[in-house]
Amino acid sequence: MVLAHEAAYQLGLERVLLVPAGRAPHREIDPEPGPEVRLEMVRAAAAGDELLEPCDIEVSRDEPSYTYRTLELLREQRPGDEFTFLMGADVAASMETWRRPERVLELARVGVAARPGTVIDEAEATLERLGGRFEVVRMPEIAISSTRVRRRVASGRPLRYLVPDAVLDVIEKRGLYR
Repeated sequence: MVLAHEAAYQLGLERVLLVPAGRAPHREIDPEPGPEVRLEMVRAAAAGDELLEPCDIEVSRDEPSYTYRTLELLREQRPGDEFTFLMGADVAASMETWRRPERVLELARVGVAARPGTVIDEAEATLERLGGRFEVVRMPEIAISSTRVRRRVASGRPLRYLVPDAVLDVIEKRGLYR
């Protein structure tokens, strides 16, 4: 949520779509709560926040979730909208390995957030090689990632204030990541 609000402020975004991954083609999440539960957590996190809009475009499809295809479908659904794809610098640095990264950059500008422990230079170099439009989103230094959240739950460590209370409720009620 921090990235969504910082990006909206710094890049002038009117809305931020929260798109939980449907079926990732490149990696497995263990333990895997399933796309419906990820969507439930996104809806819980966005509740009451007018900037955020949960989007089920990936979880409602059976095919693997490729970013270029998600952006193509969003363009079809929202033809007048301009898109900015937000991601961490660690993800942006590996973008050359994606399926059709040049198509992603045709369909959207990229907002890249530096996370603690990542080097923004690598992400910028990758995006420059790909010829994309991108802007760096300067983030407050909060070292939270989905991997870290899952590890904390698995080890019984507290999550309070690291995720929205409504997301914490979903994790606890469903016994996720234990």
